[in-house]
Amino acid sequence: MSHRLTSRLDRSIVLVGLMGAGKSTVGRRLARRLGLPFVDSDVAIEDASGFSTAEIFERFGEKDFRDGERRLVARLAEEPLQVIATGGGAFTVAETRKLLNEKCITIWLDAPIDILAERTGRRDNRPLLQGVDRAEKLAELMEQRRAAYAEAHVRVESRHGAHAEIVEAIIKALEEFLQ
Repeated sequence: MSHRLTSRLDRSIVLVGLMGAGKSTVGRRLARRLGLPFVDSDVAIEDASGFSTAEIFERFGEKDFRDGERRLVARLAEEPLQVIATGGGAFTVAETRKLLNEKCITIWLDAPIDILAERTGRRDNRPLLQGVDRAEKLAELMEQRRAAYAEAHVRVESRHGAHAEIVEAIIKALEEFLQ
């Protein structure tokens, strides 16, 4: 089932924002709602490399991870219409941000730190949150990344509540953006 908005889309939708903002979960639901394919860039990197994100960080470092992520996201941006969830740091790389803003519709899922800390605490698979105070580290990352995320075409708040509500907010924001 495709949404009436889908016929007006001429480029992929990319969700950006900090870890825990709901990019993967909301992205999957948004894609289903719009009748589009969904891809999670972190999962695609893991599939291509054979390593988990945490293992890539540990074995090769964040710089190599970001380089691979940049190349993958550039390739995804060239593919047919889809919904793409990026890793939290992808949009902070100037070259990636410029490319995504030129080739896709970028949406910043912005969530308060307390919600991000609660959501990221559900699984212990986030390399940047290993052995640190989650809320403190997330606040630090938000401070470093806010200006980059703010360059997204659209900003949607991701708060407590049903994912369906966030999907509806994204669809409404997309309809306004495409006018």
